[in-house]
Amino acid sequence: MDAYMSTLGLFIATLVCLLELCCAQRQAGTPQIQLRLAGSSRVPNEGRLEVFYNGIWGTVCDDDFSIEVAHVVCKQLGFEMAMNWAHSAKYGQGEGTIWLDNVRCSGTETSITECESNGWGISDCRHTEDVGVLCSTSRIRGSEQAQAIAVQYTKKIEEVRIKPILARAKASVPVTEGIVEVKHKGRWRQVCDHGWTAHNNRVICGMLGFPGEIKPNEQFYRKLWNLKLKVPKSRLKTLSKRKMFWIHKVSCTGNEPHLSHCKVQVSPPNLKPACKNGMHAIVKCVAPPSVSNGHGNNYQKAFRTMEPLVRLRSGPHPGEGRVEVLKNGKWGTVCDDKWNLISASVVCRELGYGSAKEAITGGQLGQGLGPIHMNEVLCTGQEKSITECKFKEARLAGCQHEEDAAVRCNMPDMGYSKQVRLSGGRSNEEGLVEVLMDVKGVKKWGTICGEQWGMNEAIVACRQLGLGFASHALQETWYWRGTPGAGEVVMSGVRCSGTEMSVQQCRHHSVVHCPRGGGRYSAGVTCTEHAPDLILNAQLVQESAYLEDRPLSMLECAHEEECLSSSADDMAWPYGHRRLLRFTSQIHNNGRADFTPRNGRHTWVWHECHRHYHSIEVFTHYDLLTMNGTKVAEGHKASFCLEDSNCGKGIQRRYECANFGEQGITVGCWDSYRHDIDCQWVDITDVLPGDYIFQVILNPKFEVAESDFRNNVMRCRCKYDGHRIWMHNCHTGDAFSADLEESFEHQLRLSNNLV
Repeated sequence: MDAYMSTLGLFIATLVCLLELCCAQRQAGTPQIQLRLAGSSRVPNEGRLEVFYNGIWGTVCDDDFSIEVAHVVCKQLGFEMAMNWAHSAKYGQGEGTIWLDNVRCSGTETSITECESNGWGISDCRHTEDVGVLCSTSRIRGSEQAQAIAVQYTKKIEEVRIKPILARAKASVPVTEGIVEVKHKGRWRQVCDHGWTAHNNRVICGMLGFPGEIKPNEQFYRKLWNLKLKVPKSRLKTLSKRKMFWIHKVSCTGNEPHLSHCKVQVSPPNLKPACKNGMHAIVKCVAPPSVSNGHGNNYQKAFRTMEPLVRLRSGPHPGEGRVEVLKNGKWGTVCDDKWNLISASVVCRELGYGSAKEAITGGQLGQGLGPIHMNEVLCTGQEKSITECKFKEARLAGCQHEEDAAVRCNMPDMGYSKQVRLSGGRSNEEGLVEVLMDVKGVKKWGTICGEQWGMNEAIVACRQLGLGFASHALQETWYWRGTPGAGEVVMSGVRCSGTEMSVQQCRHHSVVHCPRGGGRYSAGVTCTEHAPDLILNAQLVQESAYLEDRPLSMLECAHEEECLSSSADDMAWPYGHRRLLRFTSQIHNNGRADFTPRNGRHTWVWHECHRHYHSIEVFTHYDLLTMNGTKVAEGHKASFCLEDSNCGKGIQRRYECANFGEQGITVGCWDSYRHDIDCQWVDITDVLPGDYIFQVILNPKFEVAESDFRNNVMRCRCKYDGHRIWMHNCHTGDAFSADLEESFEHQLRLSNNLV
């Protein structure tokens, strides 16, 4: 019996060991993968499912795929749930290996690697069976995008802050100079200045949203330290003797994205005293001009102030967006191969922000148009501009705009978000706008007069709230109840350019003047993370432009729709003709949401002459300007017909004008207006020969929200000799060189006032 029990015990022990070994091997062998959604309509929550395994991106076969598998995929990507999945390469056929086939999940797995399948690379499928996934637009709170290389930090160093000492520093916003304090195990500690270097300062400043650092006046702070230690019952003297007061030593190279990436030594237990003959480390950061506190920030000494060579586009929040660089007079994107936090930080600092907290790949903040200038960018971290980094030509690598790189930068805390709030809305993204204003020397919460409140103002409010783009600007908010005690109008006459960081920075009345009062006429907004972005194909306009002398007998419908110059009213109809500058326009939606008319079909008007419904919105506006900007002729196009006339690879059309169906422009698609349709012209009958600027403005009154209005204007140089017209140098706002952008934005505002 004893022998039997001994044998049984040995068998059980062996079995346990085998099971433990098996589990250990299984865990050790869990493949490290990445997921992405590609070939989609340029929105982050849908597309062809691709898996990065063994150093290669591949696809997944649709055999046995189910909504449960889609749920696992979407959650792994950071979305709350799956809405649907698509078979038969709906989002286009992928390339390379088909990594997974016959995937079966219960829906409770945390990764697709935990699901059953045939095994890695074992498949009898073709790319015509590549599966696609549609996830919800809402993300799991606190999740990071799988396509983002985010700063990973340990709990050893949780937070960093600057504690100001000088009265000047205390009064400044943001705080740029003072004592370095580090949060460790929930307690704020100071850092001993033994071995403290400028490299450490650089990391601290970058984390706090500042582009650089300068040397502080250490002698002054040393004198102040010594004076405080001479006071017998000084609190500082008591605290400085405690080990828990200090972080003993920090050593950084200067390129780390977070202090926890540096070598950090908490005070050793045998060190007495904790910081012998030392004091707390001091930091002084460079604040960019955009957040200057009025005391001189030395930004110009540390960074370039010449024509910008890099910019961010399509980011819903300040300090983030798709990276674009200026090369050979053209703005282009950066391919995400080898894109990392060091290179992203160079971009952030060049633009006046801190270090990068995320280096985003896969075109997740919108895909660009035009050239891709750089690939495999490798920066050391010390460059003043990304153009100084090593890189390869993107055209040699076959990069596509699906691989456009983006960044999220650290921003200084200006306290703007604490000066505005939304009240009464159905969600956190909408409501009555309430602002904190100085009323007779007292800070008071109140509303904004709804008169003149428009999309530019709403854009600034949503940005200040950290809620992305504006989708609606509301001048009447009777259906939303404000905060009790905050119903008084404290701000009126608000006019924003759209670039301000807070509503309080916009122009407004010095004395509140709101004839209709507040209440139901107070300003409100709805905000969104995703918005459309319209861009006109400038080259097509240049190639298709021509003159036509059209008989009046063929222009009756166009005249009814007010597409001709006013002098046409005085002509002897139907005799005579009008001279028309005609062209074809192709309008791309390059954003992350569909572009649709602002007004629903129930508001549209039937035009018997053309026999179509007509929206009262003006979708595009055409101008012929003199070289000094004076308007000599104009035209317009109402949004009665917006359709997906063509789309990018793997993108499914959603809109078409036939039978007056739903109208709009899908993300990644474009709408074409041929030169031979009515109102696709400018009536130049009364224009004298000369040199002019031809201008097209999309969405001229900002009736529909967009992520970027700076690329909504296209301009051409043109010469008219009375018989022929020559069009050249056509370009959109995106192609303007930096020294022309200011005049372009001025002209855009001028044109909007004239429309």
